[in-house]
Amino acid sequence: MKTSQTTVYFDGGCPLCSREIAHYRKKDTDGRLHFVDIDRRDFDAAREGLDPASVKKVMHVRRPDGTLATGVDAFIAIWRALPGYGGLASAAALPGVNLLLRGGYKVFAAVRPFLPRRQTPDCSDGSCPV
Repeated sequence: MKTSQTTVYFDGGCPLCSREIAHYRKKDTDGRLHFVDIDRRDFDAAREGLDPASVKKVMHVRRPDGTLATGVDAFIAIWRALPGYGGLASAAALPGVNLLLRGGYKVFAAVRPFLPRRQTPDCSDGSCPV
């Protein structure tokens, strides 16, 4: 599944996640990222080639070459795709920094299900914003 875009699977029901994705949308002036809200009622993980349980637990990104990145590696893939974020991606890949980020993300992923949820609109009629 090759494409020119990096596909970002995010939880639109998570206010913190949605805020971060809104930031990335603003920075993505070249359309390098394609955003897929896994909280939408019409989202089908299997159709996307993703494990339904796993995609709800940690961030997933499909790189343009079709490979998947999850957790901290997903964020690094996003940063590599965005203009001006290459330095952050390189720093995050450094062994010590990466280990700290993985620890922090593991804690966040564990508490995220307990955070307040945003209301998900019914998009069955195709009227939801992308």
